[in-house]
Amino acid sequence: MHRTARFALTCLSLGMLNSCAPSYQSIHQKALLVDTHNDVLSQVVMEGKAMDQDLTGQAHTDLARLKKGGMDLQVFAVFCDETYGPGKAFAFANAQIDSLEATAKRNPKQLQIVHSPEQMQEAIKAGKIAALTGVEGGHMIEEKLDNIDHFYQRGVRYLTLTWNNSTTWASSAADEVKGNGRKGLTDFGRQVVQRMNSLGMLVDLSHVGEKTFYDVLETTTKPVLVSHSCAASLCPHSRNLTDDQLKALAKNGGVIQLNFFSEFLDSTYNKRVNAFIARHKEDIEVLEKQKLSGLAFRDALYKKFPEETATLNPHISVLIDHIDHVVKVAGIDHVGLGSDYDGISSAPTGLEDVTTYPMITKALIERGYKRKDIEKILGGNFIRIWKANPGNAAASK
Repeated sequence: MHRTARFALTCLSLGMLNSCAPSYQSIHQKALLVDTHNDVLSQVVMEGKAMDQDLTGQAHTDLARLKKGGMDLQVFAVFCDETYGPGKAFAFANAQIDSLEATAKRNPKQLQIVHSPEQMQEAIKAGKIAALTGVEGGHMIEEKLDNIDHFYQRGVRYLTLTWNNSTTWASSAADEVKGNGRKGLTDFGRQVVQRMNSLGMLVDLSHVGEKTFYDVLETTTKPVLVSHSCAASLCPHSRNLTDDQLKALAKNGGVIQLNFFSEFLDSTYNKRVNAFIARHKEDIEVLEKQKLSGLAFRDALYKKFPEETATLNPHISVLIDHIDHVVKVAGIDHVGLGSDYDGISSAPTGLEDVTTYPMITKALIERGYKRKDIEKILGGNFIRIWKANPGNAAASK
C-alpha cells in the first residue's frame, strides 16, 4: 500500500482525519506568497521612516512583519500623484527606487531586489524576501518611451497606465466616470503598451477607465495585470472591474489581484463611517489637532470608541467573497492578492497589517478551497503571467 494511503487510513482508524490534515499555517508557509501592491515606499519611507525599523502602529509594513506574514515576493509600488508634473514625477519615481535599493543594501540577509522569476527563486531559497517594483501612474514616464526602458533597466516590472489622473495618452477610471475629456488610448498610448510588451514589463490596468481597459486588450500581445482592484458586482466602484471585464481579463490570460481597501470591498462601508463621523465630530477634531499619523490617529479613535469602531470595517470574509466571485466569473487561474497596504486608510477586520496574510489561507480553507487552488491565489497566478511576459533581449538592452 502507498504510504500516503496508509497514513490516511491510520488517521481514519484513529478517528482523527482532520488533525492529520496539514494546518493552515503549514499550507501558508509552504505556498509562494505574492502581494502585487504595497505603498510603503511613497507613503512611509519617503517621509523619513525606514522599513528595517519596527513601524508597528505607524505603518502597515516593515521587513520583520512582512517575514512574519510569510511574504515571499513583495511588489513595492512607486507612486506620486498628479501634482508631480513634468520634470518632477520621473525624478521622484527614481528616488523611491533608490530608497528600496538602499534598504536592500542595509539588509542583505532579509531583502533582495529581483528582476526575474529565477532571481526570485534564488532569494526565497536563501530565506530572503524578494522585492520587485511597479510604477503606479503613467505620468511618471513624462511622455517618453525611453523612460519606460529606463524603469525596466532599474527592475520595474509593471507600469500602471494611469492613477486617478488621466495622462494625455490614457484615460483613468475616475475621469471616465466624471466625463472628463477623451476616453481610451491614443496612438502614443498604444506605443506604450507595445513597448512594454517588447521589454517584458506587465501592463497594469488598475485605475484605468473601461475604454482604456478594452483598448489595451485589443493592443497587447501578452497577459495583463490588474494589480489592486476588486469586483464591481459586489462593490460598485469605478476602481473595480465589472463581470464583463473579468471575463475579458480571463480570455486575455491575465490576473486581478484583489485590493484590501474597505471602500473597494464593501459598498456600505462609507455610510457607516460617515454616520460615525457625524456622531463624534468634536472628538475627531480634537484628535486632528494632535497631528497624529494615519494609523496612530485610527488607533486613538478606536480606543476611545471600541464598540462602535469594531463595527466599521468589513470582515475578512468580504475579501473571500470577492475571491469567490472572481473564481466564479473568470476562473481560479485569474485571481490573486494586491493589498494596497500603506496606501489605504482601512482594511478588513482580521487583515490589520502585513502579518495577517495567513488568515487569508485559513479563510480559504474554511470556504472549501483545495491546496492547489490556494497556492494559485496566494501567488501562483501572478508568477504565471510574469513568466508569460518575457522580454525581447534586444529591446531590453
